[in-house]
Amino acid sequence: MTTDIFIYLITLMAILGVIIRPFKIQESIWAVSGAVLLLIFGSITYQDAWKGIIKGLDVYLFLIGMMTLSESARKEGLFDWLASHAINLAAGSSSKLFVLIYLIGLAVTIFMSNDATAVVLTPAVAVAVAKAKIKNPLPYLLICAFIANAASFLLPISNPANLVIYGSNLPSLITWLKIYTLPSIISVCITFLILFRTQRKFLNHEITDEQKYLKLGNGGKVALAGIIITTFVLLLSSFLHWDLGIPTFLSGVVTSILILIVCKKSPLELIRHISWSVIPLVAGLFILVEAVQQTGIISNLSKQLADLDATSPDKAAWNAGLITAFGSNLINNLPAGLIAGTTLSGIHLHEVVRSAVLIGIDLGPNLSITGSLATILWIKELRKNGYDISAWQFLKLGILIMIPTLMVTLAVVILQESL
Repeated sequence: MTTDIFIYLITLMAILGVIIRPFKIQESIWAVSGAVLLLIFGSITYQDAWKGIIKGLDVYLFLIGMMTLSESARKEGLFDWLASHAINLAAGSSSKLFVLIYLIGLAVTIFMSNDATAVVLTPAVAVAVAKAKIKNPLPYLLICAFIANAASFLLPISNPANLVIYGSNLPSLITWLKIYTLPSIISVCITFLILFRTQRKFLNHEITDEQKYLKLGNGGKVALAGIIITTFVLLLSSFLHWDLGIPTFLSGVVTSILILIVCKKSPLELIRHISWSVIPLVAGLFILVEAVQQTGIISNLSKQLADLDATSPDKAAWNAGLITAFGSNLINNLPAGLIAGTTLSGIHLHEVVRSAVLIGIDLGPNLSITGSLATILWIKELRKNGYDISAWQFLKLGILIMIPTLMVTLAVVILQESL
């Protein structure tokens, strides 16, 4: 067996392990095991493995900051507080509640990342719909999955994959908004319309709205203020064209420390509930992609994309967007984003091609439950709260929602570039 084939085989097995989770072994174990096997058999050197790990530094810092901030807010009841207000504002209308939860999910995704929507909003919605005595809560829980991907490219901070794809070439906030504001609005609106249409038959019941508003304690108020300040810090960082990892890390950690001081709590409980396994998962995937890059396949992809871009940028954008969107559902959008980011680095392309790739990576995963890390986390939270949805059920809904949304959104970003 040649070295290249061995690398492909180990990488494929590791990614399948991350997606399928055989024997319920954590996703990070599969990614790290794949990386370790490549090191043991000499398919990648320790220097190159370290090079791959270092490439993800900004992503690790971003994830740690967001996970710390999200978990602190969750523990202080901020998301439960938002959910309780949504129930009361719905005034007994299941349709109004659906819209309100969608808007909350939109805000959380935009300003705290799609992973935060999956991890912290899903359990809050599960608790809220249980208190409202809703017989079929799944339509409301589906919101958390679909909005997490549909709204994940409105800001650079809305999805860690955005940092991976652009790397050190992340555009300024103003440039980002010029490119992605209209496509994001289209994505969010079409996703809502189709999701609401498909779930409308389950929204014909009255809900219990005679609940007391949950009070937001001092810790929750600090968390809310911290999220607002963090948002401004990250928007300013994007505007100044700074990397987002360090500002996110500092904002999340400082906010969490302030909450612990105000509430006089031990940091151990907070540290224990953060999903630290995400960091070795991402690091392992970076090593795997670094090994794949050495086989030359990524260089070939880069050349083919550059050649197509030179003759027809629009065609290159359509191909790149569709391939990354559907490819994300085969290998998950995190490794797909790493491969796409590596493919795009070092070559000059029309901006519309990179934009189409990012939309494919961010929006494409709405097709299946294995499409993105956020959706995988959503499934885990769903099962923790006693609910479940089969891969086939999600796929049938994903086909109706993702495909038309993707096609229209790609068409908008390509047309926008040509105007």
